[in-house]
Amino acid sequence: MGKQIRVTIWNEYLHEVEDPAIGALYPKGIHGAIGEFLANEADMLIRLAALRDEEHGLTADVLEQTDVLIWWGHIAHHEVEDAVVERVYQRVLEGMGLIVLHSGHYAKIFRRLMGTTCSLRWREAGEKERVWVIEPGHPIAEGLDHYFEIPKTEMYGERFDIPEPDTLVFVSWYAGGEVFRSGCCYQRGRGKIFYFSPGHETYPIYYQQEVQQVITNAVRWARPTTGRSKHLANVSVPPLEPLD
Repeated sequence: MGKQIRVTIWNEYLHEVEDPAIGALYPKGIHGAIGEFLANEADMLIRLAALRDEEHGLTADVLEQTDVLIWWGHIAHHEVEDAVVERVYQRVLEGMGLIVLHSGHYAKIFRRLMGTTCSLRWREAGEKERVWVIEPGHPIAEGLDHYFEIPKTEMYGERFDIPEPDTLVFVSWYAGGEVFRSGCCYQRGRGKIFYFSPGHETYPIYYQQEVQQVITNAVRWARPTTGRSKHLANVSVPPLEPLD
């Protein structure tokens, strides 16, 4: 077996401690639930981090030891310190993978990397979501059928104010009629980014096999494939050939 993928799973971890129903659904937190199924993968080494940890659990040392960062946030995007956002941003440019889940679309780090508002239309009505696999040959879609369904979820709808994805892997349809670009791939610098929308906190979505498969695949896709970039500095250089 090759080198393990060092995965840090970041979560606000507020809903689970403030709302008894959500706490009962995710007793170890959403990050803990994700960590449990990823820990079953022999090629992954898991670390958990949360908003209330020192430096949000994302110190320079932690990020240096992270190959892929998974991000779940919702009600406290504004509490994430700008210095930590900048630290994560630089690591993505250097090659660290980033997987942004559900309401993390409005996180400071995702908006910084996208350069847009990342706003969308939404509705909480407990409706069905059908996730269509539109790039079945993509590594993130490995092991999935043509589509899978989430019985009850929060609706996310277009227009989703993001740049055109490098690759659009999933498109979702909701029982209320909306559609949404629910699985989007990007590259910024040397870092790969994947946004995946399913994951509303009041439903057991992260226990669903297909959702776990997507996240597991995404970790392997987003892992750095080359060494850390040494070409990001804005520096003056001498010519390679003699100049008159």
